Formats: sequence, structure tokens, C-alpha cells
Amino acid sequence: MHITFCCAATAAEPWLIDLRAALPGATISLWKAGDAAADYGIVWAPPQAFFDEQPQLKAAFNIGAGVDALLRLNISPTTQLIRLDDAGMGAQMAEYVCHALIRHYRSFAGYDSDQQAGIWSQREVLPRSAMPVGIMGLGVLGQRVAQAVAQFDFPVNGWSRTAKEVPGVRCFHGADSFREFLAASRVLVSVLPATPETRDLINRDTLSRLQCGGYLINVARGVQLVEEDLLALLAEGHMAGAALDVFRTEPLTAGHPFWNHPQITITPHSAALTIRAESIAQIAAKIAALQSGQPVAGLVDRQRGY
Repeated sequence: MHITFCCAATAAEPWLIDLRAALPGATISLWKAGDAAADYGIVWAPPQAFFDEQPQLKAAFNIGAGVDALLRLNISPTTQLIRLDDAGMGAQMAEYVCHALIRHYRSFAGYDSDQQAGIWSQREVLPRSAMPVGIMGLGVLGQRVAQAVAQFDFPVNGWSRTAKEVPGVRCFHGADSFREFLAASRVLVSVLPATPETRDLINRDTLSRLQCGGYLINVARGVQLVEEDLLALLAEGHMAGAALDVFRTEPLTAGHPFWNHPQITITPHSAALTIRAESIAQIAAKIAALQSGQPVAGLVDRQRGY
């Protein structure tokens, strides 16, 4: 069995060492143009040339949460695309969202400013019932986020394309309930995949339907947010702020208004980073299942886009 590794902007050697330890019977190599045909690929942001030269791959494992970059490529229909179920990203994403939510709810940014100014002043804490959190996307990561937020006693709403049941979460689904979901929420969290349907979904209309004083946390994809609409609603006072981990252009360009906006917190697409050990354990288990003809979780539906 031959496995080829092609992951842009990823230090390959630690992955190759750990993959060889986890799959001792396999030949594992770093892909380069002209390589021999492999059975499986492990990828992140691979070039089109990779799939042009490896059309026989049984499966390609994506080591990040999003598969939108893969789906823009021309890939043989016989190559299964498989994403990781979680691989440590769920806990990180839940940490990020809870941190951003509580930082906003408890006015910790204001206390930071007070400290710099030498001001001793306590700030009002609203009842949690006044801060309902709406989470768009109830897959593996979204459910982990929703359940973490619920542990802090915030009302939690969830919206997904199809019906879901998540303990402690008021669930909405489908286009018909989207406006009702927004109206029931003050904080909006996106954990949605990047698809044609979710592009520009977070816009003036969407954000205006949130309860006044809304707050946005985007840990999904930057193309979902119409940045000018957020800036306008912040200026108008309908939105209170935002915590953004993803952007339409990454890295965020110099001079972008988000850099110095007093109501926006930004991080460099780091809400949930791939953990190598957990990822490799999952990949090894999935390869073993595929080799024995068993089904695996995480199979990407190319029509749905995730």
C-alpha cells in the first residue's frame, strides 16, 4: 500500500515520521511531480497537478475542517474525498467561541481599556436570558460548540440545513425557519461549511434580523460575511461587535478597516488547528476500514459541498 502526502504550508517531515509509525506496512512518501501511482492521498490545499497525476487514488484525506478548496479542483469521481471527524478541532473551536462570547458578555475588552486608562469602574452584567446565542451549522463541530455554550447557561439556538436534535439546544432547520432563528438570537456564530449557498449569507439582511446589540462570531469561512455590511451595522449601532477568525482575503490585507476597529477582534484563522497525532490516528483507522471494505465517517458529498 502506497500513501502520498501533499499538504501546502505544512512541515512534512513530522507527519511522515508519525504516519510511518502508525502505518508500518505502508510506503509513505512526500508527493512530487512524476511520482508513482499511490493508493491513498493525505492532502491540504494540493495543486491540481496532484490529482491530474494521481487519478487512481482510492481516497484523499483532507487534514483540515473545510473542503471548499478541494471541491474547486477537478478530481476523479472514483476518488473518495474524506474529511476528519474532529481530530481535536471541536474542543478548540468550542474554546474559541466561548472565549469570544464571554469576553463580549462580561465586557472584558472594556476592562482592558479601563486598566490602560487607570480607571476603576464595574460594568453591568446582563441576565444570560438577554444574550441568546444562535449557532449556524450543527455538524460535529457545531454541536460541540453548541453544547459548550449551553454549559454557561446561555439560551442556545441552532440552525442547520436538515433537521437535527441536540440536547439543550432549540433547533431550527431549513430556509423556512431561518428568519425565526435569527430573530430568536442576539449572538450569531457561524460554523457552516463554505458552499455556494453559504457565500455572502451573513449580510445586512441577516444581521439586521438579530436582536438589537447583536454580536457576530465567525469561525467558518470569510466568504460567508459581507464585510461592508457588518461595518455599516456597527456604525449604525445595530451590531455591538464581532470576533472574526476568517476573512475573504487571507492574510488580512494591510490597511483593512478590521485591523483597528474598536468593536472587532481578529485572529489569523487559528480558531481550530489540526492536531497531528489525532489526525493520523483517524486516518490510519479509516484506511484500515477502507482496506477491509467497511464504511467510514466523513465521506464528502460533492453535491452538497461538505
